[in-house]
Amino acid sequence: MNFPVTFGSRGGQVAQALLKVTAINNARLKDGEQPYKLNDGDGLFLYVQRRAKTWLFQYRIGGKRGEITIGRFPEISLAEACEQSQRFRTMVAHGENPAQSKREAKRAARAAPQSETFKAFSLAWLDEKMSTKSETYRNQLRSFLERFVWDAIGAMPLPDVKSLHVRDMLEALRDIPITGEKVRLMLQQIFQYGNIKLLIETNPAASMRGLFELPQTEHHRHLNERELGAFWRALGRQHNAHPTTIAAARFLMLTMTRKNEVLRAKWSEVDFGAKSWTIPAERMKMRRAHVVYLSTQAIELLQDQHALTGRYEYVFPSAFNPRAPVAEATLNHLFGRLDFGVPEFAPHGTRSTAATLLGEYGYDEKVIDLLLAHKEKNKTKGAYQHQEHAGKRREALQFLADTVDRLAASNVVELDVTAA
Repeated sequence: MNFPVTFGSRGGQVAQALLKVTAINNARLKDGEQPYKLNDGDGLFLYVQRRAKTWLFQYRIGGKRGEITIGRFPEISLAEACEQSQRFRTMVAHGENPAQSKREAKRAARAAPQSETFKAFSLAWLDEKMSTKSETYRNQLRSFLERFVWDAIGAMPLPDVKSLHVRDMLEALRDIPITGEKVRLMLQQIFQYGNIKLLIETNPAASMRGLFELPQTEHHRHLNERELGAFWRALGRQHNAHPTTIAAARFLMLTMTRKNEVLRAKWSEVDFGAKSWTIPAERMKMRRAHVVYLSTQAIELLQDQHALTGRYEYVFPSAFNPRAPVAEATLNHLFGRLDFGVPEFAPHGTRSTAATLLGEYGYDEKVIDLLLAHKEKNKTKGAYQHQEHAGKRREALQFLADTVDRLAASNVVELDVTAA
């Protein structure tokens, strides 16, 4: 993210530059140099002093100049400072003085018998800021709060929670760094919301960046043809798994869709006559309905599945509660148990596997993107492309299913699963 800025006066000279995080990190006073400001040209400044870099917002209201402190860098990031300055600009546009509003909020907080507790504020954050997120995601956030946060700081007034309290709480998560960083990021969002509402001035979770040493991220790898055949045969050997779970895993590969889209598939969305499955917009990542043109193998799978679950709403219902879909973790566990020589293969890897295979056999990139329901680069051509490529999409998914069958049936020597 780049912002045009003017460096403060140095020896009478004014230099033009781009405000980047690297420039902010490198900004410091030289011997004998006076504090100066980095200015993004729209009211937001970074005041560079000997021992601190502080975000400030300057404005004019009623013909008078005002200034309000946003917070210190890096506790308040560039993106967070820009978000806060935009909020202040909106206040000024409506005739509201940001600094005066901040003083009044402080007086109200001091006059109150007790400031709002962190637990109460975090619950308000869930309701007010996370309302558009999925129920699964919101439940995960609440679980993090219940398991790792509320016992430590839940009863504390929100303004009293400092970096020391957050650090001590996060230290207990050192052995699970990925979860620890997720908790830290959640806390950073909560405190940032408190900052936006002028309830606190600093973000104690932002200063904990870098506390966790995270393992190197592994992207969802795809399978080559040999591995794909072995994967398909391994699914057939999972006799202890529920038939619905196996069917969901196969359907995931044959349709090139996402895991949550498959697991929440409903019989009302399937058209056996048209050999298609229409996923409604509300369940799609791009919030646009997506038609999957089903291969012969996918139709046969659904016909077998209908004999088992056709009386229920979901195509792949839970074995424990047929009125609910199979849990996402169930499919993850199945993939984790598969013994075919690729231990890190995950459900999401089926999409990249199918896309890579089709690309290697010469299928057009536009067709593959439509199969994956990726965002269209040219929206004006979107409807036309959906119709124009329908036949090609059906052909591609049929080729994919035929190829999977061929690879699974070929006399390939099984991969050495004992190899290091």
